[in-house]
Amino acid sequence: MTKEVLFRIEAPYRDELRVHGYRFGKGDKAACIVGALRGNEVQQLYICSQIIHTLKELERRGCISSGKEILVVPSVNHFSMNIGKRFWPSDNTDINRMFPGYKEGETTQRIAAGVFENIKDYSYGIQFASFYMQGDFIPHVRMMDTGYQNPSLANLFGLPYVLIRKPKPYDTTTLNYNWQIWETSAFSVYTNATDRIDEASADQAVASVMRFLCRMGLIKYYGHSGYIASVLEEDELMSVRANAAGIFRRLKGPNDTIRMGEGMAEIIDPYEGDVTMQIVAPTDGIVFFAHNEPLVLENTVVFKVIRRLHK
Repeated sequence: MTKEVLFRIEAPYRDELRVHGYRFGKGDKAACIVGALRGNEVQQLYICSQIIHTLKELERRGCISSGKEILVVPSVNHFSMNIGKRFWPSDNTDINRMFPGYKEGETTQRIAAGVFENIKDYSYGIQFASFYMQGDFIPHVRMMDTGYQNPSLANLFGLPYVLIRKPKPYDTTTLNYNWQIWETSAFSVYTNATDRIDEASADQAVASVMRFLCRMGLIKYYGHSGYIASVLEEDELMSVRANAAGIFRRLKGPNDTIRMGEGMAEIIDPYEGDVTMQIVAPTDGIVFFAHNEPLVLENTVVFKVIRRLHK
């Protein structure tokens, strides 16, 4: 393993930002794994640390394939992480909305450009991402529908689901989208935590990446074979909204089976303690995403459900 600074930028009031990369093996640029692009992505940082730990042991045992290089970038936005903010602290911009970047632009555009220059030429790109809504997911692989996506490769992670998303205009500046445009097979891996560490889903994510790298012939690794993934279009998920604001008491979580009319959550009056609304299942299915904040605003999406179709 070699550790190096991939990109650095001076800061006016503190030490410079240094983005580190960990290289395993030598040869063709085979796979790049990126962790925390946002300051609250503690789970994503932790998963990358465990991947680095695993790859170090595999390299020591000679299990990295000859002529192949794997790069791991555990954190990009640790400035924000150090002060508990999600986005870049000085202007609240999102690095994952700045790709492919601009070397002469604003700070986050320069960071995105510097990082992307180092990671754009790999055959496979894996990002541990987080969702814009606060909540828990069933662990899954997400891909942009750019015309370059390959769901068959996404199946090799062995996670329960592969989700295909039709990109909106703001998605064109994400890492996943730009990796694909630059002809990298790109995958975003989601677990069921962001700003806290969930050991079970972190272990599942590490195993899924090792499984993928092994199946692509990049490492020698023996583990559980995983799932045969179901491929979903994001538009197929049913959104369930809160029709009132208040304290959110969740009754169902990710991967729970629900039946139409079954209670999924309650909204409680924050002053008087009465249940002002019960959120019930609109269909038979499986909970894919669940809101996990203690408070909820009216019209917020609190669940996304995989509908179970009866024949």
